[in-house]
Amino acid sequence: MQSPSVRSVETPYGWVVVVASLLLMATGFGGSYLVVVGLKPIAAEFDWPRQIPSLAYSLVMVGAGIGGILMGLWADRRGMGGPALIGAVMVGAGAILSGYATGIWSLFLPHFLLLGILGNGTMFSPLMTNATKWFDRRRGIAVAIVAGGQSLAGAIWPPIFRYTMDEWGWRATMIGFGITAICIMVPLSLCLRRPAPESGPRPGAAGLAAGDEDKVLGLRPNVVLAMLGVAIVGCCIAMAMPMVHVVAYCSDLGFATARGAEMLSLLLGCAFVSRLAFGWVADRIGGLRTILIGASLQAVFLAAFAWVDSLASLYAVSALFGLAFGGIVPSYALAVRELFDVSQAGWRIGVVYFFGTVGMGLGGYVGGLIFDLTGGYERAFLTGVAFNLLNLVLIATLVWRHRDEDPRIVVAHA
Repeated sequence: MQSPSVRSVETPYGWVVVVASLLLMATGFGGSYLVVVGLKPIAAEFDWPRQIPSLAYSLVMVGAGIGGILMGLWADRRGMGGPALIGAVMVGAGAILSGYATGIWSLFLPHFLLLGILGNGTMFSPLMTNATKWFDRRRGIAVAIVAGGQSLAGAIWPPIFRYTMDEWGWRATMIGFGITAICIMVPLSLCLRRPAPESGPRPGAAGLAAGDEDKVLGLRPNVVLAMLGVAIVGCCIAMAMPMVHVVAYCSDLGFATARGAEMLSLLLGCAFVSRLAFGWVADRIGGLRTILIGASLQAVFLAAFAWVDSLASLYAVSALFGLAFGGIVPSYALAVRELFDVSQAGWRIGVVYFFGTVGMGLGGYVGGLIFDLTGGYERAFLTGVAFNLLNLVLIATLVWRHRDEDPRIVVAHA
């Protein structure tokens, strides 16, 4: 609970920022699912192996990670309005140019530079970091709502893309999405022009040992940051494999592509609901413990993908996987705020999510590569489980070192 002597930074306009950020992310991240739903027709048109369109998705993720650091630094200095406007335009431009692709590089460059660095680079870690500055008492649920935009994008756009690709082809779908994204996102970006309220330094910093202000959990700050970075790579490699390949996996098992798109939509819709629940949990037990719970459940249900092959069981595992992983990613932002001062939030959260997008990119690519080598996805899913276990070892170590601290210090102090 927040001490009565500490003035809260929360205002009603903070919820306007949260809703606008949610809708921006829900629209912007739709661009990353274009190549996921269109993986097979794109590969077929150019006679490519699946690892090539899978790599286009990877480039969006890696580009978003690079952009998250750069845009986070810009937002820390100038506010979120400028980066949000740039991102709104670039997401649309990247999708439109991708619709005119004639080969590998004309598909890769718009995905990496426009949809990735300049587009979704403004949509994830900068938006979540900005949200943390508007809240202190209900930061967990606010960040979870904003981060839920990524899951909402996955719940909304894949069925739409599947229908439009069946009717008009993947090129028209990309161009149409690009125009739609600009029309939706530019007005929303204007809601973020107001600067975040000022918040004071974090007294009694949770991650700092008493009398040893340059330590975090008894370690050098950058060592803790590196542990979080490696942990999120392992987590996101595992997370990306079903997200990128469930549509193709369903088709390979003999089910209609529409069923695969529905599974992806179900998976990400459940993740959106789960993020809200995990945000409530994180406000009470802290970000690190929330990551540990979610990642443990994710490993269990990812392993289940390797063993199920009926339509009903695939729907069930997709839903359970979404419920498991939904709260993991936003909890990293909360963990950084627990462990580091607010003045370092923008770039440190950006660095952690850069590693996360590298993991997402690797997961999508490695899943396609293992399929090309083995002719199936079972070994890909089990490889993801192995990376997930690496994540659990690192996060469990940090939780153990954090065991004597108050996990809610992030709520009590901005």
